[in-house]
Amino acid sequence: MQLQPYATIGQKVWHYTFLTIAGAGLLFLILPILIVIPLSFNSTSFLSYPLSGFSFQWYEEVFHSEVWVRAIKNSMFIGSVSAFCATALGTLAAMGLTHADFRGKGAVNALLVSPMIVPIVISALGLYFFFAEIGLNATYIGLILAHTALGAPFVVITVTATLQGFDRNLMRASASLGANPLTTFFKVVLPLILPGVVSGALFAFATSFDEVVVVLFTAGPEQRTLPRQMFDGIKENITPAIMAAATLLIAFALVLLTVLEYLRRRSEKLNTPV
Repeated sequence: MQLQPYATIGQKVWHYTFLTIAGAGLLFLILPILIVIPLSFNSTSFLSYPLSGFSFQWYEEVFHSEVWVRAIKNSMFIGSVSAFCATALGTLAAMGLTHADFRGKGAVNALLVSPMIVPIVISALGLYFFFAEIGLNATYIGLILAHTALGAPFVVITVTATLQGFDRNLMRASASLGANPLTTFFKVVLPLILPGVVSGALFAFATSFDEVVVVLFTAGPEQRTLPRQMFDGIKENITPAIMAAATLLIAFALVLLTVLEYLRRRSEKLNTPV
C-alpha cells in the first residue's frame, strides 16, 4: 500500500498505523523461526540463550541417527506416493467439475474439499476406526490413503482455478483433427494446466510431509514420520536435534514457496493474452 503525495493527515495516520500493525504481526509470526534456527547450532544439549558455542553436531545426529534417517525416509516416501495419488485424483475431479454441469455439483465440490474444513483430529479418529475394521492401521497403505485424502482438496482447488482460463475450443480442435481424449489430455490440456497441477502436487506433498495428527492415530512404529519423531522427541527427551530437524523443515518450506512463486508467475504469463 503506497502513500499518495496528496494524502490527508488522517490517511497518513492510518497508513503508518496499518504498517505498524502489519509489521508487528509479521514479527510475531517470524520470531519463533528466528529463535529455532540459532538453537540448532548450539554446541551443548541445552536449549538456552546465549549459545555456549557453534556446532553442526545436531545436524550430524539427524543425518546419521538410524531413527531420524528412517523418519525422513518414511516422510519422503509417504509424501511422494500420496502426493502422486492426490494429484491424479484431484486433477481428474477438477476437470470433471469444471467441464460438466449436473445436479448436486456444489455438494460434490464441498465434499471434495471437506478434509480442509473438518478438524483434523475428527478425520484422524474416523480413519482410525475405519482402518481398524479393514486392517489398514499401522500400514503404509493406510497412511498413504489417509494423506491422499488430505492432499487431494489442494489439487482440486489449484487445478480448478487454472482451468477457469482454459479455452475448451482447443479440445474441440484436437478432437476434430482425430485425436482421442487421452491424446488430447496429454498433448493439449496438461501442458497448459501444468503449473496448477504441479502447484497442487507440491501442496499435497507439503501437507503429507508436515502432518502429524493422522500419523499419531493410524501409524505404527515402522511408519514413524519426521513430524512424529519430532513430536515424540519433545515429549521424551528434547534436544537441539529437534531444532535441527525443524530448521531443515523451514528450509524445505522456503524451497517450496520459491517453486510455487515461480509457477504462479509462469501461469500468469501463459494466461496473459498477447
